[in-house]
Amino acid sequence: MLSPHLAKKIVSDVRRLIDEDIIIVDTNGIIMASTDTTRLGQFHEGAFLVCQEKKKRIITKQDENILRGVKAGINLPIFFRGDVIGVIGITGDPKKVSPYGELLKKMTELLIQENYYTEQLQLEARALETFVFEWLQARDWSPSFYERAQLFHIDLTMKRRVIIASFHENEPSLSVDMWKYVQNMWNEQRDIIVRWGNDRLLILQTDEDKERTTAKIKTVQRALIEKYAVTLYIGCGKMVDSKHVHHSYKQAERALHIAKQTKKIVFDEDLRLEMCLEDISLPTKQELVKRTIDPLMHEQELLHTLRTFFANDLSLKQTAEALHIHINTLHYRLKKIEQYTNLHVRNLEHIITLYLAIRFLDETTKK
Repeated sequence: MLSPHLAKKIVSDVRRLIDEDIIIVDTNGIIMASTDTTRLGQFHEGAFLVCQEKKKRIITKQDENILRGVKAGINLPIFFRGDVIGVIGITGDPKKVSPYGELLKKMTELLIQENYYTEQLQLEARALETFVFEWLQARDWSPSFYERAQLFHIDLTMKRRVIIASFHENEPSLSVDMWKYVQNMWNEQRDIIVRWGNDRLLILQTDEDKERTTAKIKTVQRALIEKYAVTLYIGCGKMVDSKHVHHSYKQAERALHIAKQTKKIVFDEDLRLEMCLEDISLPTKQELVKRTIDPLMHEQELLHTLRTFFANDLSLKQTAEALHIHINTLHYRLKKIEQYTNLHVRNLEHIITLYLAIRFLDETTKK
């Protein structure tokens, strides 16, 4: 309950209130944490007696010659759920430090209680994460799986959509505070929200309405930007029976990959071309780039022209305006692209090939 790490944190927090030396002692009378590091690990007879008597003890100058390892001050028992779990001691003139005693004792007990509930929350969160992981892996549900679902109050008869929310790779790791904040913002008891690694949240959603889901996600995204200055990318799978959430999970992964590129909330059911492109292996994408636009790699102006051409839906007029060039210059550049690649911009198959090559080039370059 009262670990050395927690004791050290308490001493650090309490030290901000007073200048006197502070110690935290375990129930065996051993000093666990102290502002005076030379006292760590020493036996403190006064604190040991406080644990036995369960009441505070004033340590006088005379006691320094009688009791082992003590200094003048005050020792107070730390209680948790009715039991003494340690002692906090303040070194100094008893008359001077006594007024601080009860305040620091109460503050210490509150810190211990807060730490306990945080640990319990983390244990429950990890248990739920383990359950969800098994849910996504298992194809047949065992009796114990059903029992744990009941313990977590999870209805396995409901349809669910898997939503994966991912933080930007350069932003802080997902904290317990962020996770709880999203849970409170989401505010749907039937849905399950778990931390999924250091930078992801996994949501098993029960609402089939896409518009409501999109509105809720946008609200959470805005709130996280305002409170934590973090960006959330969202990929959503399809609604499926609870037995088939693994399918929705794979769809959410695919949608998330597109969401990171487009900076939009992506539902897998809305994917068309992207759905096919995601299944193409990286070596195949690289080979297509090599066979098509590799001769343009040292012609950045032509590559930029081609990207702009696609960004403006193959409109010559809009592309020329976007590039701030005369349309005849654009015709010249497109002719050069055709010469380098042997692919013609007026041929449907060729233009699709060029589009895919540019897309794969940008994708593989980022990777």
